[in-house]
Amino acid sequence: MSRKKSQVWDVSSNGMDDDTAVAPPPKPSPEKERLYLVWQGNNKFLCGGRIVFGHDAASLFLTSFLIGCPALTFCIRMLVTMKGEHGHYDYPVLTGGIILTVLDFTFLYLTSGRDPGIIPRNSRPPDSDEAYDVSGSMEWVNNKASSLRIPRIKDVQVNGHVVKVKFCDTCLLYRPPRASHCSICNNCVQKFDHHCPWVGQCIGLRNYPFFILFISSSTFLCVYVFVFSWINILQQGGNLWRAMGHDIVSVILIVYCFVAVWFVGGLTVFHIYLICTNQTTYENFRYRYDKNENPYTKGVLGNLKEVFCSRIPPSMVNFRAWVSKDDDMVMGSIASESNRGFIGSKEKFDMERGSKFGKDGNMMVPSILQKLDYSGIDDNMKKKNLGSSDFDDNLKRKAADERALNPFIFPIGQEQRRSQGSSGIGVNSTNDKRPQ
Repeated sequence: MSRKKSQVWDVSSNGMDDDTAVAPPPKPSPEKERLYLVWQGNNKFLCGGRIVFGHDAASLFLTSFLIGCPALTFCIRMLVTMKGEHGHYDYPVLTGGIILTVLDFTFLYLTSGRDPGIIPRNSRPPDSDEAYDVSGSMEWVNNKASSLRIPRIKDVQVNGHVVKVKFCDTCLLYRPPRASHCSICNNCVQKFDHHCPWVGQCIGLRNYPFFILFISSSTFLCVYVFVFSWINILQQGGNLWRAMGHDIVSVILIVYCFVAVWFVGGLTVFHIYLICTNQTTYENFRYRYDKNENPYTKGVLGNLKEVFCSRIPPSMVNFRAWVSKDDDMVMGSIASESNRGFIGSKEKFDMERGSKFGKDGNMMVPSILQKLDYSGIDDNMKKKNLGSSDFDDNLKRKAADERALNPFIFPIGQEQRRSQGSSGIGVNSTNDKRPQ
């Protein structure tokens, strides 16, 4: 300490004064990136983060084909078979088909390409005041990233009713009422309804009205093509079967629309019922309001007004915001440490061997197994095997080699701990009792 103090004194005394002292170099500013580039959800982005798709956005190609192919076929059929004497019929029907098709695609991409109501993640668990200011929860989250023990469920008041909200291990937050975590997109979504594979996006608070308009316009388009395809056949006059044989395109459209309308029409009727009762698909499938009163209902007119006449709230996440890479790395490390088990989601685990494999493929013993005490097992095995008369030198050497090569069963350093203890129990004492 005296030498260090003298060195510090020499540097301060022999160096320059405060005015001429060289200041330490400033720390470089962390590198910045757009948030959508480092977002930890499974979303896909276009136009610099302005368009937000779900994880399975490729299904849009199939949905667009199923809608566009029959609609385009119907419009081409009306355009080709136009006749002068039916101009008052052909042109309006063609115009109506084009308008319905454009509206259907517009609502489809408005549903799929916008933020459904993603809740921003937390970079750390809740503070201690927030964590312990809860009641009615007996299940706790053991968070490795903090010394807190966070209740998994807490009670909140909604319109005079007690509603339980759960803690999300991935997003490190208590989900707001009616929110849920989508396992496909890996996000917590406000007023989560369901994840629709046909649009490749979660259906939530911010895109549910467009989803209703999409399935409604799809239903109306199917009915429109179905009805006017029949009219096109009946206009030919004569025998019905002969007319259908001359207009195969209309027959195919009739069959296709008849099948499709049961799907999209049934879905539309079901969601109209959900809107009138102010439920989500997620809540309805779990039968939450069969026996309990729905705290969110406002009556039929109030529920319809809430969906169709309310202003869509702004997005809670600005995906074009500049963020630091370091902040994103910290968020990722905390989120991975907050998992409930010792096995990470991206780590390979061998259940038979009880060992993890690292990135290099080497076997690693889990930390929870490294802390176990194997001394009793080791001593019992030695007493049983080394004390028998038929245990020869070759087996002893093989056991020693296995003990040295396999630290999972016989942890390294156990011989040192045993040698520091009493010498009455162990290999030496057993060998002394054996006859020479």
